[in-house]
Amino acid sequence: MSATFDDFLKLDIRVGRILTAELFPKARKPAYKLTIDFGPEIGVKKSSAQITTHYTLEELPGRLVMGVVNFPPRQIGPFISEVLTLGVPDAAGEVVLVAPGADVPLGGRLF
Repeated sequence: MSATFDDFLKLDIRVGRILTAELFPKARKPAYKLTIDFGPEIGVKKSSAQITTHYTLEELPGRLVMGVVNFPPRQIGPFISEVLTLGVPDAAGEVVLVAPGADVPLGGRLF
């Protein structure tokens, strides 16, 4: 299946900064609950992320991440995930977060 550039433009992928991270013991697979600030236009959103292999709760606050902010909210157990935090798999299939390589303004859109 191929996608068009117009399909890509439908995705609203923005940079945000993790404000808080906490354990999500009710998730089926190990995960954290993240609170992410996507800047004044989008605001603060919540996300569930299966990133427990490479990241500790203590190192996540302050970290920049990329997320899809225009998907509908998704129920994950008792938690509503409002954005999809983006990552790529390492050699073992564990998630490594996607983030800008430099400090950038919150809410910046991927293009």
